[in-house]
Amino acid sequence: MESSTPPSLPSVPPPSSSSSSSGPLPPALDAEDRVEELTLVVKWSGREYTVRVCGDDSVAELKRRICEATNVLPKRQKLLYPKLATKLSDDSILLCHLPLKPSVKMTMIGTVEDDIIVDQVDAPEVIDDFELGQDEVTDIKDKAVNKQKLRRCVNQYKIELLNPCRKGKKLLVLDIDYTLFDHRSTAENPLELMRPYLHEFLSAVYAEYDIIIWSATSMKWVELKMGQLGVLSNPNYKITALLDHLAMITVQSDSHGIFECKPLGLIWGQFPEVYNSKNTIMFDDLRRNFVMNPQNGLIIKPFRKAHLNRGTDQELMKLTRYLLAIAELDDLSLLDHGYWESYTEDSTKRRRHR
Repeated sequence: MESSTPPSLPSVPPPSSSSSSSGPLPPALDAEDRVEELTLVVKWSGREYTVRVCGDDSVAELKRRICEATNVLPKRQKLLYPKLATKLSDDSILLCHLPLKPSVKMTMIGTVEDDIIVDQVDAPEVIDDFELGQDEVTDIKDKAVNKQKLRRCVNQYKIELLNPCRKGKKLLVLDIDYTLFDHRSTAENPLELMRPYLHEFLSAVYAEYDIIIWSATSMKWVELKMGQLGVLSNPNYKITALLDHLAMITVQSDSHGIFECKPLGLIWGQFPEVYNSKNTIMFDDLRRNFVMNPQNGLIIKPFRKAHLNRGTDQELMKLTRYLLAIAELDDLSLLDHGYWESYTEDSTKRRRHR
């Protein structure tokens, strides 16, 4: 008979004191580390909007901030500024590399999206995920400009609670596209594209976890899709909050250039008495989204081609067992979530031999 001693948990060494802070937010920056901030006035549709960015922000980040003020999606924006129109069309260019004058005024041409579903289908699909080396990840999450972006995001992006945070519960942050829903396939009923066992999964883990949905799309699309799938009205669980693409920040790596990510520090910064790095886990099909908090991310198998795979996909059932198995641990960030399947298998074998 096998011993009833729990299997050892996959773990990683705790982060060194030089690369982490004791609080939920990055420590205050030294004067020499601070990045120059720019104030821009964007003229659109007869009104002027004030947008604040950093010199080390990219054009993509500028468009994100303009979207936050105007609701015009970045891909629908055309920025006009004397002799810079061509460069402002390149999202990868850093603002510090452009000859922008203090208190810049520029014109934006763009239209607010009305058809959310068409917008989602037209959006470029991100399939080519990539893995960054450990040194590069450390460099990104510790870089002064990224810490400053996170602080600014905490101050500017207001998380609206749908339901109260439950003190003592852990936090599960979930992506939508290819995690809970196949957004690329077509169907007469959205329920046909929902990942199998979604409601069973959310109902089971709600006993131990608050649930936040975070998508790299617009808030209108998040609300629409979660409503259509019945996630916002299910009586067996409650969603704590919804986050959209405006809650993301852009970072830059040496090997893959500029890309967007989901910094969990935004949530920890706004609810420090409830959530932190020790009690949070995030599911996403893109590992790049975890770059600011690599110890808290779990790469979920993408759910694509729903009509072919919905009869065999059991990912959420397996992950339910994992989440419930680790729920009593004091520090989830010490786990290596890349080995979640092995831990689940070991737990199953142990129960069979009891």
